[in-house]
Amino acid sequence: MNQFTTIGLKKEDIDQYSPDKKTGLKVYYGLPPKVQFCKRCIISNQKPDSTVEFKNKKDKDKETIPFDKKGICTACRYTDIKDKEIDWNKREKELIELCNFYRSKKGNYDCIVPGSGGKDSSFTAHILKYKYKMNPLTVTWAPHIYTDIGFQNFQNWIHAGFDNILFTPNGKIHRLLTKLAFINLLHPFQPFIVGQRHIAPKHSVLYKIPLIFYGENQAEYGHNMKENFKPTMNSKFYEDDIDPAEIYLGGVSAKDLTRQYNLFENDLLPYYPASRDEIKKVGTTVHYLGYYLRWDPQECFYYAAEHTGFKPNSERTEGSYSKYSSIDDRIDPFHYYTTLIKFGIGRATYDASQEVRNKKITREEAVALVKRFDSEFPAKYFKQILEYMDLSEEEFWTYINKGRSPHLWKLENGEWELRYPIWQDNQK
Repeated sequence: MNQFTTIGLKKEDIDQYSPDKKTGLKVYYGLPPKVQFCKRCIISNQKPDSTVEFKNKKDKDKETIPFDKKGICTACRYTDIKDKEIDWNKREKELIELCNFYRSKKGNYDCIVPGSGGKDSSFTAHILKYKYKMNPLTVTWAPHIYTDIGFQNFQNWIHAGFDNILFTPNGKIHRLLTKLAFINLLHPFQPFIVGQRHIAPKHSVLYKIPLIFYGENQAEYGHNMKENFKPTMNSKFYEDDIDPAEIYLGGVSAKDLTRQYNLFENDLLPYYPASRDEIKKVGTTVHYLGYYLRWDPQECFYYAAEHTGFKPNSERTEGSYSKYSSIDDRIDPFHYYTTLIKFGIGRATYDASQEVRNKKITREEAVALVKRFDSEFPAKYFKQILEYMDLSEEEFWTYINKGRSPHLWKLENGEWELRYPIWQDNQK
């Protein structure tokens, strides 16, 4: 036990984390009280669904990944459908028809591809331009703090043949929202997610380019399976009637943010969704390339490495074993560390689960990787991230400890441990 192990917790709170306490445990975030692991991959039923981030309020309950009666998660079931039921040749023909409809006859931009130059956006932009003969405008919402490899890959992407608009938000505001998102939601990555989700539709309106392509649908990873059978993103994620009292950033309404922190009203405009009326006028539609082409993250990596100069990191990512996924932002490892704290699911679990589904590794290998890496603390950029969020180490661990749900965590011999780790479940 160190000086920060239980900081921020009262004695009655600490009692909830006793390893001997089996009943009456508090459950945070509206999660299922009983932890269950998919019998095919290793994801647990604590995994939250995608949310409309600009409606994300403090203490809002999470919807979580469904399991069927055989204990298989919807992400694995959809993988079965991808492998056995979808006619991918037919889907590609639909993509060609879509591109033919929107392709510019005058050489203008005819679609928008948002991204950072990571493997997914590199694959998406390159294959649309060089195989399907589209002329994409790429748009980028800047990371909180670039990693060296992230900025290198961003430059490589542009120099592989793409025009790009890089939007870097007001640093003062972005740091404030990141701090509030951490304090109120234990979700420091939220400002980036908001920006990344909104930047393409807003540029669609600005430049009157109606067609947008994102990579894969997040429903592939276990959200509402019905969403996988639609080629387009639900517009609730990127458009709204703009009412500052109903838009939440960092768990605080935009109206209250301007008043409490003495902000100008236009300081928060980059984080607002696109106007519903303007989206309708332009006819903006957001398509998932993964609906038309079978999506496999590792294959995207191979493609991007060959065609756009994408490079993996020289060392594995903290909290996981991979070197090529989500490597452009120094705050990214803390996003996954907070998902470990809130949901018992760290970065290695996310990486290994999808690789089991895509038959890159076995379930047994995935369990071993999670046991080794999932709970690793991202120490490399810790001091820099504390400075970025204007937090002391004491404050950081206070919010981390307050975010631990007692039904997931126990305090044993002065150390935090998961009550139900996957490797124990695997031995039953």
